[in-house]
Amino acid sequence: MAMGSVDTGTASSAMSSAAGKYLTFKLREESYGLGILKVQEIIGIMPVTRVPRTPVFTRGVINLRGKVIPVLDLRLKFGMEATADTERTCVVVVQVLRNGDPITMGLIVDEVSEVVNVPEDHIEPPPSLGASVDTEFILGMGKLGDKVVMLLDVDKALTAEEVSAVSAAASE
Repeated sequence: MAMGSVDTGTASSAMSSAAGKYLTFKLREESYGLGILKVQEIIGIMPVTRVPRTPVFTRGVINLRGKVIPVLDLRLKFGMEATADTERTCVVVVQVLRNGDPITMGLIVDEVSEVVNVPEDHIEPPPSLGASVDTEFILGMGKLGDKVVMLLDVDKALTAEEVSAVSAAASE
């Protein structure tokens, strides 16, 4: 490879696999997207039963039509300050894969925006923010008009230990 040239083959194939429909939502003023195929449903915020000794970002569990599922506060998971729930606060129910097993959980977001189609040529790789910053859970940066939407890989947003702790909360 010539000096100064960049191998975009891997990045290009990763971005093409990231292309598709995303449910967009907000945390503070930032926009995020989850692959629509990972989203099971969107529900309004509801009473959450707190579970002791769970990670700080685990709000607790809810009873969703007879099934107890863990609920995570994405603001806290992403290191943002906590905020009071509003009439726009929603729970996005998603299914994540951990070791090939599907796990249903709720993600608390400030507000759900819309479903958008993000074509391959509108997605850039996540920025390199240094070795100490983990961006593995970011599929890419979707460019939608004049705004940027962080496209999330919900399967990588939680570590294996975090998923285990959250799953244990739902089964207690």
